[in-house]
Amino acid sequence: MASLQQTTVNCVKRSQAQLSASWLADLEGSGATRNLKAEDLAQQISELLRLLTSVLEKNGSSSINGAEWDEVRQFLEKLSHQRALVGQDSQQTAHFIFALKGPLFALLQQEYAAEPALLAEQLWEISQILDALGMHTIRTFQKSREAVIKRQQEELLELSTPVVKLWDGVLALPMIGTLDSQRTQVVMESLLQRIVDTGSEIAIIDITGVPTVDTLVAQHLLKTVTAIRLMGADCIISGVRPQIAQTIVHLGLDLQGVVTKANLADALALALRRLGLTVAKAAV
Repeated sequence: MASLQQTTVNCVKRSQAQLSASWLADLEGSGATRNLKAEDLAQQISELLRLLTSVLEKNGSSSINGAEWDEVRQFLEKLSHQRALVGQDSQQTAHFIFALKGPLFALLQQEYAAEPALLAEQLWEISQILDALGMHTIRTFQKSREAVIKRQQEELLELSTPVVKLWDGVLALPMIGTLDSQRTQVVMESLLQRIVDTGSEIAIIDITGVPTVDTLVAQHLLKTVTAIRLMGADCIISGVRPQIAQTIVHLGLDLQGVVTKANLADALALALRRLGLTVAKAAV
């Protein structure tokens, strides 16, 4: 199997400044520097060239899976994670690696101008290395991007299920959007924890912002109600619009004696009555 010649390694080593300038110019011309600071990009180029040269001097292998490539892989993994956080896509991130091909190939063409067969061999070896590094960057970017999206989804779930204290002993959970299994779990955990923290006796789940109620949504609601009752609290479901009431009837859903109200105000009034409280207008 062919490998990189020492002449190629030496050529790359002594031409790092030239390669860095040409590499940076190619990245800027392609628009791959969006959301990136010029000084950070220049530092990343310089660091990768240094790491790459160091490995090639020791090894010269086109396989990047060995232990000698650990620093390079770790550098690219960190770079991919940073690019995912600033909003770059996988193509822009991978282009950071592939943009090195042009300047490097041009450099080797000059070095091996009198040896076309050796030039072709060295270009192939360099191309294999850069392709492997580019693919590793894409894989890492995708994992990082998926982690970012998952974290954002979890944060949105938490933000979309706020537990509000309406009165001493009365909590309300306004639901907005679709209610699925994952969200039900978040709802139960946050609501049950607040019941424990506040010692509340009544929890109101307001579904005014839930677009539709089907069998699955009803099951999720019932699970939440059951969990609340097991904690020693009572539950009222508010926001049951006429369309939702008709849907529940048509589906033949059994809410098992769950108290429902048309709006949050009615549910709060009922909760206060159960607590033995009365709200009256102040005398003018």
